[in-house]
Amino acid sequence: MSLIDDASTLPDPWADVIGQDAATARLDAAASAPVHAYMLLGSPGSGTYRGALGFAALLLSAASVAAGDVAAATRHRKLALAASHPDLVFIEPTGPFLRKEEAEELIRSASTSPVEGARKVIVVPSIELINDTAIGKVLKIIEEPPETVVFVLMAQEVTPEIVTIASRSVPVEFSPISTMVMETALFAAGVPPKRAKVAAAAANGDMERGRLLATDDALVERAALWKSVPDRVDGTGTMVYELVSQVRDAMDAAQEPLDAQHAEQLEVLDAQIELTGERNSGRKTLVEKQKREVRKLRVDELRFGLATMSRRYRDRLVERSDASAEASLAAIHQATEAVRRNPNEPLLLQSLFLNLSRL
Repeated sequence: MSLIDDASTLPDPWADVIGQDAATARLDAAASAPVHAYMLLGSPGSGTYRGALGFAALLLSAASVAAGDVAAATRHRKLALAASHPDLVFIEPTGPFLRKEEAEELIRSASTSPVEGARKVIVVPSIELINDTAIGKVLKIIEEPPETVVFVLMAQEVTPEIVTIASRSVPVEFSPISTMVMETALFAAGVPPKRAKVAAAAANGDMERGRLLATDDALVERAALWKSVPDRVDGTGTMVYELVSQVRDAMDAAQEPLDAQHAEQLEVLDAQIELTGERNSGRKTLVEKQKREVRKLRVDELRFGLATMSRRYRDRLVERSDASAEASLAAIHQATEAVRRNPNEPLLLQSLFLNLSRL
């Protein structure tokens, strides 16, 4: 039983987890007597990352809470929620896959004693990206974990590659966030109503993207640009080139807030390196993580634009039967499927816009 009479005086571990009451309630209950591994399942932006931080905050502050030490418990939670607690370790791929090298790093981290307390939390985002050379190593350490470690794994879904790992973990599902819930959360955070509505609609269930879009002054203009494409393609290569250039310029502008965040993160890390002189600063890991975030943003922007164009053609079909609109929707669907395969961005857009101009 906690010796802190009013736990509300402590930082709320779930303050930034929106619309996931069932998941946070399950993690809340698990924190008092955790098992060795949990798997948080949900799409990007559903809250799994912030949920992992919140769970870590509870786990790493538990001893201080039990001892009635408010100051220490507050410190542990704040550090964990900022992903900077010394006993909170992130193991992330330095490339497109989680390789043997990262699995070996995970084992080393699990095998060393906690720095400050009796427990260490190891978080593995995107565990579904694990490759064949790493599966056996990760599975072994999860099957025979040190008593001091709690693993928090994150995945969009249980793929065939991680079935055995998932079977050794407690699943906690994070459902997609509805547009209405996101709009309400953005408005409550101080975003003007119209902007909150547009950002929530464009975020497609991704709360992190919704927060980013809420700071994007050009979102409405970007949506209008994509919406104008069906009416502007005229069969000429000149117009296709112009539209591709305009769309990519708009996507570059949409990336600027994220670039600013990344620059700030690197400044903080570089200042820490200068202050402490640490060689193993994690700069390479951070840069790789930022590259993945940029890639995700551009994929999200493409999907947003393709969905916007699709609505334009669907509006035509509502008015009347239109074989050209049906064929155009099929071409957009094909382009949307191609986005998953990491295509060359300008070539994808050029090919699509040329196809649309011929239909």
